[in-house]
Amino acid sequence: MKQIDRFKIVMLTFCLFLVAFAFLPNANADEWNRKTIVTFSGPVEVPGVGAQTLPAGTYVFKIADSLADRHIVQIFNEDETHVFTTILAIPNYRLKSTDKTVMTFRERAEGQPEAIRAWFYPGHQWGEEFVYPKYRAVELAKLTNEPVLAIAELPTEPEALKEAPVEAVTPAGEEVPMAQVVEAPPVETASAAQAESMPETASEMPLLALMGLLSLGAGFAVWTYSKRTA
Repeated sequence: MKQIDRFKIVMLTFCLFLVAFAFLPNANADEWNRKTIVTFSGPVEVPGVGAQTLPAGTYVFKIADSLADRHIVQIFNEDETHVFTTILAIPNYRLKSTDKTVMTFRERAEGQPEAIRAWFYPGHQWGEEFVYPKYRAVELAKLTNEPVLAIAELPTEPEALKEAPVEAVTPAGEEVPMAQVVEAPPVETASAAQAESMPETASEMPLLALMGLLSLGAGFAVWTYSKRTA
């Protein structure tokens, strides 16, 4: 009986470890892909592979891939069973982060849906400045009287967005430096900005501490039980 009871305690400890590890990836998942649930009260124009006007409703934004100079963003339906569009975005810097999601939009012609411009995740100074097909970027630039990020030819496959050349265009369709649209970070924050694009591990510490406490508690329980039954 003693051996059986000890075996049960060991197995219980092992199961607790499994549960803790099962939750460990999920603790960082939203931080890495920046999953954001957004409800639009009216129609919104979105660019990318699958460009369209989304009707009013609830959508899920996620970063599908983080590259050195660009991000790939996907917009899903509310239950994440369908991808509406895959968008090329260029990191854009702001001096002050907020504790809430921020979505910005470009000016629109009368009667036209708002065109999404950028998405900032809570707590991050880096946001996603969305890139439009050149013909549409020129139209938006005319409405806002400022340059807009553009891609000359929209690829048919999302993977091609990773290498597609990006430019900034004026209302006249002329190319200008991208710095006129996206703001580069101060030198001292460049490394921090790069770190934001990588999976963060700091949030693992509470779970690791919990697993340590569980193992210590289980070990103490086994030692106590052994002393009583010796």
